[in-house]
Amino acid sequence: MTRFLVVLSDVRPVGAQVRDERACPERRRQVVGANSREAADRIAGAFAALGMVRAGRQRVKVIAVGRRRRVLPAERG
Repeated sequence: MTRFLVVLSDVRPVGAQVRDERACPERRRQVVGANSREAADRIAGAFAALGMVRAGRQRVKVIAVGRRRRVLPAERG
C-alpha cells in the first residue's frame, strides 16, 4: 500500500548555491501523512491556500512513500 506525505517547506533564497534536495533539503515546516492520493491532494490544497505559500516563501510537496516496486513476469528468476 502506498502512503503519501504532504510536506510544507521553506523556499531557499535565490542565491543559494546548493539546490540538491538529497544533500541539503529545504527546512520543513509541517509534515502530514495520508493513506490515499485524494486525501494527500486535499491536504496539499489546504496548505496551498496559506499566505506564505501564495507569496512564494513556502512550497507544498506530495511525496509517495512505501510504494512497492512492481515485478514483471520477465524479471522473476
